[in-house]
Amino acid sequence: MQKSIALTDISDKIRAYVELIKLKLTLAVVFSGVFGYCLAIDTVNWWKILALVVASISITGAANIINQIIEKDSDKVMKRTAVRPLPTGRLSVKEATVFAFLLFGIGCYLFVDVFNIRAAALAVLSLLLYGFVYTPLKRKGQIAVFVGALPGAFPPMIGWVAATNHFGWAPGILFAIQFFWQFPHFWAIGWLAFDEYKKAGIQMMPGEGKTTETAFRIMIYTLFLIPVGWLPYLLGMTGINSALVAMVGGILFLAQTFHLMRTCTDKAALQMMFGSLLYLPLVQIVYLFDKV
Repeated sequence: MQKSIALTDISDKIRAYVELIKLKLTLAVVFSGVFGYCLAIDTVNWWKILALVVASISITGAANIINQIIEKDSDKVMKRTAVRPLPTGRLSVKEATVFAFLLFGIGCYLFVDVFNIRAAALAVLSLLLYGFVYTPLKRKGQIAVFVGALPGAFPPMIGWVAATNHFGWAPGILFAIQFFWQFPHFWAIGWLAFDEYKKAGIQMMPGEGKTTETAFRIMIYTLFLIPVGWLPYLLGMTGINSALVAMVGGILFLAQTFHLMRTCTDKAALQMMFGSLLYLPLVQIVYLFDKV
């Protein structure tokens, strides 16, 4: 009986640690990093891809833990975050801190040993910006979204630099696509969670509320995705087919923002959020299949 209780406790702890790294969000980041890596290489090395996955999970997980340590008190206020491991007390801040250091160490070691210093430096910079700049700024105003979009757009660039040990226009373009995508994506989330964010003292939208003006600002940033989506083709990274798919995807995404402007409803914001979740991986996959 005691052994059964002990095993249950261990299982609960493991589950709490997995929750702490925000696995779904982390895997989305990993996908973008692997996309950037695969777009840059000519020959697939599955060992290196596995190393990139583990390194990316480790760095992203550590950044997410820092975010949750800093926001432990505000997470208690919001319904969707109150069940996280730290607000519920399933893990202590000390346990979370030790786990973050462990993950950070693993990630840094793999980036340096398997890839290169430049990729490692970008990964560390993304963690610092997300954990120690973006997170505190969330209580200061809308500037947080702009700052948060920087580390959020790093993954495909990190993947490219990990493969090539080289900065240039190509990784910059991959960065730009993901940078502009984040604004409609996170503002859609901010629209849906507006009341909870407001209660916690967090402002995540580019306006004062769920208004036409706010939706208009979301539309402006979504508009950038259409020309930016052509850049991989214009630089000779990918073919014309993927550019056309990216353009159509951008137009459909933009149409959702017009619908939000017209209705200003949570339903339209939810549709836009799901549209954003489809747009980015779809475009990245098409770029991979159409790479030159």
